[in-house]
Amino acid sequence: MVGSYIHAGGKIAVLLELNCESDFVARTTDFQELLKDVAMHIAASDPRYVKSEDVTPADLEREKEICRAQAAATGKPAAVVEKIVEGKMSKFYEEVCLLDQPFIKDQNVSIKELIAQKVAKLGENITVRRYARFKVGAPDWTVAQTKAVEAAAE
Repeated sequence: MVGSYIHAGGKIAVLLELNCESDFVARTTDFQELLKDVAMHIAASDPRYVKSEDVTPADLEREKEICRAQAAATGKPAAVVEKIVEGKMSKFYEEVCLLDQPFIKDQNVSIKELIAQKVAKLGENITVRRYARFKVGAPDWTVAQTKAVEAAAE
């Protein structure tokens, strides 16, 4: 199902494709609520990727180099620097990957965990396939999709 969320004032909008296994589940209140919650979360947090596996190699390497340079500047040994880089990369994924982000309505639950709760309740797999986030006046917009979507398009 494709759902939308338009933030108050009409300055930010999100289109989200959330998939499940049957039309029956897609029409349930629980699924509709999840669709709206995830779309609202995207509007608020502007994630660039759906999941960590979707981060481009160029973005990943650039971020690792930044983290490595910051950690090396502390003068710590190489092994400690690599541990610092690992920790910073976890934080990076949490900032830019939708499924790793803490849910805006409950910071103790990630989007991945929120979806898992609905999967347990509804008994069907649910996945975020892709989304687009638009902001009035912004020179570009965020479009994210899983690598499976990209592979199917080729």
